[in-house]
Amino acid sequence: MSEGVLDFQTIHADFRPKIQRYLTRLVGVYEAEDLTQEVLIRISQSLHTFRGESKLSTWVYRIATNAALDRLRAPSFKRTIQNELSDVSHASERACAEQDVLTGGALASLEQQLFRKERSECYRDYIENLPLNYRMVVALSEFEELAANEIAEILGLSLDVVKIRLHRGRARLLQELKAHCKAEDWL
Repeated sequence: MSEGVLDFQTIHADFRPKIQRYLTRLVGVYEAEDLTQEVLIRISQSLHTFRGESKLSTWVYRIATNAALDRLRAPSFKRTIQNELSDVSHASERACAEQDVLTGGALASLEQQLFRKERSECYRDYIENLPLNYRMVVALSEFEELAANEIAEILGLSLDVVKIRLHRGRARLLQELKAHCKAEDWL
């Protein structure tokens, strides 16, 4: 993108997978697909209002976060445990396949793939069970690889609050992983 010119097609290509991955962690696969479309529509409709006071990614994630919070607060939002577990499994498989295709890397051995899938499913299950305020900061930090100051700006929180939630979220996650997953494989 050239400076000062925001092209929706470029934004769409750059951010669509990131938005969908982030929203999947917040609302589940089926809701994330629809919500990703809503977020992209909001972005296209309000692109002219982007003032450049923050990074474009911060602005995009803020729109995605607000959309997710709206969806989670809606009385019509319901997820069954069965759908949630199915969502996590499909997302895990798709993410592994996409990563191999995108990186051009050779497929790992069947044993490595199975281990990665089991570990990923266990990890995702417990992230899904984190309280929303911890889940959002952990997802943005661990999966979207954003810095704490960017997360603070996206969520409209102070840097200290983000650091505290990140620390507590990771501690809770580690506690759950040690209790329920094969901890020796993780550490």
